[in-house]
Amino acid sequence: MTLRLVLAEDSFLMREGISNLLALDDGLEVVASCENYDDLMAAVEEHHPDAVLTDIRMPPTQTDEGIRAANTIRAEYPEIGVVVLSQYIEPEYATHLFEGGSDGRAYLLKERVADLEELGTALRRVVAGGSMVDSKVVDALIEARARDKPTVLDRLTVREREVLAEMAKGLNNSSIGDELFISQRAVEKHINSIFTKLDLSFEEDTHHRVRAVLLYLTEAVG
Repeated sequence: MTLRLVLAEDSFLMREGISNLLALDDGLEVVASCENYDDLMAAVEEHHPDAVLTDIRMPPTQTDEGIRAANTIRAEYPEIGVVVLSQYIEPEYATHLFEGGSDGRAYLLKERVADLEELGTALRRVVAGGSMVDSKVVDALIEARARDKPTVLDRLTVREREVLAEMAKGLNNSSIGDELFISQRAVEKHINSIFTKLDLSFEEDTHHRVRAVLLYLTEAVG
């Protein structure tokens, strides 16, 4: 069975290149080619294709038109599969694409369009109700989730984080108080609380001050 596709890509050269590539697969037929969000949605309404292959950024805003189109299509034409193409690894966009469910959706990097077999596989998979995510995007999602894991610094209040940030600059208690417009006694109170919450209160004063700063810097770099 031939799959009928609507292609959306604002770059004329890229649009023509993808169309010519898809023409090499006898099982795929491009029934409409669009360059912006409005034309894409009009083509979907007119042709009611099996699948949509769309760039993530198109006029009028060049931001997330592909994601918005996929969400609208899910609401109005749930049987139509959508493959979204992105030039860059943007895990947050992949997350938004799959917020309403992963069925019938795929997220690929544009570098994959040169591989007709992989592109054809993605299109057929979404038409069948499946999903597909570029392996490089998966790696980025895993890394992002790892960075988002709770740390011991999450135990601190906003003010305690501010005090710790000033400690990381090498300031003493008096200077920290001046920077944050609080008394030295208040600074000492916050620092003692920091040490307790970071499980450092059992160490000697010099050591746990350094350890607290190291924890802060490690999270900041991460």
